[in-house]
Amino acid sequence: MSEQTVRNSTQRWKDLDVRHHLAPFTDYKQIKVDGDGARIITSAKGVFLTDSEGNKILDGMAGLWCVNLGYGRDELAQVAYEQMKELPYYNSFFKTTTPPTVELAEKLSSLTPKGLDYIFYGSSGSESNDTVMRMVRFYWNQAGKPEKTHFTSHNLAYHGSTLAGASLGGMTAMQEGFGLPLPGIHHVTPPYWYDLGGDMTPEEFGIKAAKAVEEKILEIGADKVAAFIGEPIQGAGGVIIPPAGYWAEIQRICRQYDVLIIADEVICGFGRTGKMFGCQTFGIQPDMMTMAKGITSGYQPLSAVAVSDKIGKTLIDRGGEFFHGYTYSGHPVACAVALKNIQLIEEGGYLAQIETVTGPHLAKRLAGLKDHPLVGEVRSIGLIGAVEMVKNKQTRERFENDGAVGARCRDHCVANGIMLRAVRDAMVMSPPLIITVQEIDSLIDKLTLALDATARDLKVL
Repeated sequence: MSEQTVRNSTQRWKDLDVRHHLAPFTDYKQIKVDGDGARIITSAKGVFLTDSEGNKILDGMAGLWCVNLGYGRDELAQVAYEQMKELPYYNSFFKTTTPPTVELAEKLSSLTPKGLDYIFYGSSGSESNDTVMRMVRFYWNQAGKPEKTHFTSHNLAYHGSTLAGASLGGMTAMQEGFGLPLPGIHHVTPPYWYDLGGDMTPEEFGIKAAKAVEEKILEIGADKVAAFIGEPIQGAGGVIIPPAGYWAEIQRICRQYDVLIIADEVICGFGRTGKMFGCQTFGIQPDMMTMAKGITSGYQPLSAVAVSDKIGKTLIDRGGEFFHGYTYSGHPVACAVALKNIQLIEEGGYLAQIETVTGPHLAKRLAGLKDHPLVGEVRSIGLIGAVEMVKNKQTRERFENDGAVGARCRDHCVANGIMLRAVRDAMVMSPPLIITVQEIDSLIDKLTLALDATARDLKVL
């Protein structure tokens, strides 16, 4: 399709979107009645998107935290094509499986923290966290402790959009009006030092936040608590990076009270922190781990749950059918793409590059924003970061109507040619792992222009 044809089609696509498409996480009145419709993305290459009006946008969010290897990777398209020709689909029911399904299971077991040797597949992080909730309860039932059914999680956590995922998460907007959370799910203070730490050092606050998990376990009764679920870094919650010592204390508490540790690696996994998994960055040894997004760089829908030997062997040895699964569990095309994606991440040297070059450069450029009149804090690990905007830098006072300033700044970002996400009044970023130093400079330079424009709107610059 020619560029002119694409541009001429823009209004038609926008009209179709208004008439027929219900997008996720969208205020429909805002976009379909009060606004001028959705932006139509038509192509992408490397770290850049192109919309139907010919605008080129640097994708600072890697799609939705997922396009780790960037856009237009012929190797991933080719392996999908070849697998589609050989075997486009078969299920994992009926005592059957496919070669890519089991090859990927072996590969994941070799990459994940020691002892996570069993893999259960889904198509999204939401599905895998739903699987976790069912599998954990099934495990404790088989282990002779059927009363252990309760889960603990963080406020501001994101664990997906199924009923179980939205309940495990701590986003109240995803629960109010939906009859959630489901019974038996409890939320505690997140390790969000900048917002909640007051006069404590980050380390002191980290220990206090971990103690909140212990207090909740004791309040419920340790004999009733099945698991604690957490993201190594809370991504959709605003890139909340836990203080040093937080995860070590969480592990001590959970081991003491016989509570399983579930690591949600949907955002951090496959290189985002400079290690293959966030668990490796923070020294977490989970009993179960959920993965999605970067597992295929978003080229195919796929997710997985890595399961410890303790749990897996109990399910096997005790017998009894595990009545749970999905039509597309272990989809051969998705698994083939994931295998190639992981190979490219390993052979491309991206993890070392993030640890030694691009991650430190992003941190350095973000640090240069600290003196901006709107910026209260910047934070990053590897290629995930956030810029927190506040009304008063000295007192950390927030703006009224939390989120309005973030939305304004996000619009200025897009107008300046970068795609970032606003979480409350923080601008968060997770660019593709292939991003160069020069592209990081462009990203931060354009973010600076957006911050300046926002400050002028607020009459503080």
